[in-house]
Amino acid sequence: MNAEATRPASLLWSVYEHVAMVVGLSALALVCLSWTPPALALYPVLPRPLGRWLGRQAIMRGFRLYVGILRLLCACRFDLTEIDALRDQGPMVIAANHPSLLDAVLITSRLPNAVCFMKADLMDNPLLGAGARLARYVRNDNLLTAVLNCRRELQQGAQVLIFPEGTRTRGYPANPINPLSRSTALIAARAEVPVQTLIVEFSSPYLGKGWPIWRRPILPLTCRVRLGRRFEAPHNPRAFTQELEAYFRAMLDPSSPPMASSAAA
Repeated sequence: MNAEATRPASLLWSVYEHVAMVVGLSALALVCLSWTPPALALYPVLPRPLGRWLGRQAIMRGFRLYVGILRLLCACRFDLTEIDALRDQGPMVIAANHPSLLDAVLITSRLPNAVCFMKADLMDNPLLGAGARLARYVRNDNLLTAVLNCRRELQQGAQVLIFPEGTRTRGYPANPINPLSRSTALIAARAEVPVQTLIVEFSSPYLGKGWPIWRRPILPLTCRVRLGRRFEAPHNPRAFTQELEAYFRAMLDPSSPPMASSAAA
């Protein structure tokens, strides 16, 4: 096929990518904004257990609706079925790599009792904060308080979702993962629960670190979230963090050297 014939199709596809971007971002804003007034009103009046349950259910179902919109209208293909195996497996810390802003949305859309370990500025965001507070998500601005709050939620049966990198991966996919913080190890050790890893893989760095929010995606966009290794509750947070980072690097970067065996396997 010659260049003259392919140019109109390429132009149309570029227009579609721009339209899909606007539809996707608008849908996310609409889903979040529609829940903000009820969450604000219910937070001070509902008993904590009921508010927590309702908040997490609303986030899961709202994000599931949003993922459906992306699939239907925006040429997005998501393989999230492996996450469903965790729904009834009890308290654990779920640690995932973080290539995109979409990661938390995709994962929480499948888990009815997930608690996100969130940046404090996101908890204060008017678009996200009301729903997060009702669901009793945990803010990260005071590590000791955050660890104790996560332990309390885990003791009540929740699953804590954390991105150990602390921010989105810089330079994904060429750089598979950033250095990890010790938050994951400290929470799991204090609560004496296992750490279940999730491996998040995107076809492009859309909405990754340094990707302008109004830059169009490269469609079709595909993402697969698969279950990784489950580690026992750590005893040495520093050593565990090093092992966890080596594990993610090995799973995400085929060129990395093989990992040494560990008693945590």
